Amino acid sequence: MTVSYTLKVANAQFGGFSKLLFRWKGSIYKLLYKEFLVFVMLYAMLSITYRRLLTEEQKRIYVKVAQYCNRSTDLIPMSFVLGFYVTLIVNRWWAQYTSIPLPDQLMCVISSSVHGKDEKGRILRRSLIRYANLSSVLILRSVSTRVLKRFPTMDHLVEAGFMTQEERKKFESLHSDFNKYWIPCVWFTNLAAQARRDGRVRDDVALRLLIDELNLYRAKCSMLFHYDWISIPLVYTQVVTIAVYSFFAFCVIGRQFLEPLDSEEDQDRDLDLYIPLTTLLQFFFYAGWLKVAEQIINPFGEDDDDFETNKLIDRNLQVSLLSVDDMYQNLPPTGKDKYWNESTAQPPYTIATAAETLKPSFLGSTFDMRMSDDPEQSQQVEASPSLPRMHTPLLNRFLTAAASPAVSLKNFGRSNRAHHHLLRLRGEGGDPESVGRIEEEETEDEASEP
Repeated sequence: MTVSYTLKVANAQFGGFSKLLFRWKGSIYKLLYKEFLVFVMLYAMLSITYRRLLTEEQKRIYVKVAQYCNRSTDLIPMSFVLGFYVTLIVNRWWAQYTSIPLPDQLMCVISSSVHGKDEKGRILRRSLIRYANLSSVLILRSVSTRVLKRFPTMDHLVEAGFMTQEERKKFESLHSDFNKYWIPCVWFTNLAAQARRDGRVRDDVALRLLIDELNLYRAKCSMLFHYDWISIPLVYTQVVTIAVYSFFAFCVIGRQFLEPLDSEEDQDRDLDLYIPLTTLLQFFFYAGWLKVAEQIINPFGEDDDDFETNKLIDRNLQVSLLSVDDMYQNLPPTGKDKYWNESTAQPPYTIATAAETLKPSFLGSTFDMRMSDDPEQSQQVEASPSLPRMHTPLLNRFLTAAASPAVSLKNFGRSNRAHHHLLRLRGEGGDPESVGRIEEEETEDEASEP
C-alpha cells in the first residue's frame, strides 16, 4: 500500500522531518539495508586482511593500489549522473500517474446526456460506463502485476462483472496480434450512436461531447500502454548502475586506513578509524539515490510506494455506476440558501480558526504603498501637444528617424535653448525683431560648435 505521510508534514515545525526518519515501511532503510550490509562486510574483510594477514612488502604494494583507487573516485561524476537520471525517472513516474484513466468526466457527461428513466435507459447508461471501465481494466491488466494477479484470465473479468459471456465471445472472436484494450471503446461509440438514433441522446452536440470525453479516456489508456512499451533506454540505466558500483568498489579498496611507508610520514598519519563514517554516509546517499530510481522506474509493481491499481479499479467502478444510475435525475430539492437576504455572505468560523477573521483581506501589494502627502503630486494634468517633450539622445534613436546619434545629440541642446527663449518671449509678448535676434544667436552657436 502507498505510504502517505502528508498529514505529518502539514505544518512546518522544529524537527518536522526528523519524525519521519523512524518509519520502516517505504523507508530507505528497508530498500538499502541488504546492499549496505554487503558493503560493510566487504570493507571489514579487506581491512582485516590488510592489518593482520599481509606482509610488509605486500602492505607497500597495497598502499600504492589504495592510493590509486582513492584518486580514481574523483574521476566518476556521481552527482551529475545520478541527479540527471533520478530527475528523469521522477518526471516519468508522475506522468504515468496522471495517465491513469479516471471515469469522472465521462460519467458526468453520460448521466446528463443519455436520457430515460425506464429500464432501457438505465441499461444503456450502465453499459456505456461499464465499457469504459472494462477498457481501463484491460490496459491495467497489461501493465500492472497486481491487476494481472487479480484478473489472470478473461473468466475472472466475467465473474467480476466487467463483461458478459456474450461480450467475451465477441471479444475473443476478434483476432488481432496486438493488445485489444480498445475494443470496449469501439463498443461505446457504436452504442452511443444507436442511442442518438433512438432519441436517448437528444442532439448531435451531446453525442459529440460523449465521443470527445471517450477519446480523452481512451488516450490515457493508450499512454499507459506506451509508457509500458517504451522504457528509458537500457544504456542509460546500465551506465548509472556501473558508475555507482564501480565507485564503491574503488571506495572499498581506497578508503582503507593505510600505514605510512616511511618513518617521516608517521607524524602526518591519519586517524585510525575502524568504522569509516564518511564513506558509509556516502554509500547511503549515492546507493540510496539509485534505489529510489529502481523503485519508481516502474510504479505498477508491488513495492511499497507503487500505485494502488486494484483500489483504483474498485473506486472507479463504484462511483461511475452510482453516478449514471442512482444519481440520474435524483436531485435534492432546491430552495433559498442561508444567505438569501444578506448582501455579503460570511460563513462562520470555529473557535480554532477565529483568529483568521482578524487578518485583513489581501487586496493587492500596491494597497500598502505610501503615496506623497503633497497635494500637487496628486493633481491630474491633461496631455497637450504644446507641452514640451523631453527625450534622451539614446531614446531618440528608437523613437525618431535621426540620421545618427551624433546629430541627435547636437540638436538636443540647441533645440532646448531655442525652445526656452521662445517660451519666454511668448510669455512677455515679444516682437518679431527679438525672434530674429534669437535666430541669429542660434546660427552663431552652430558656427562655434566643433
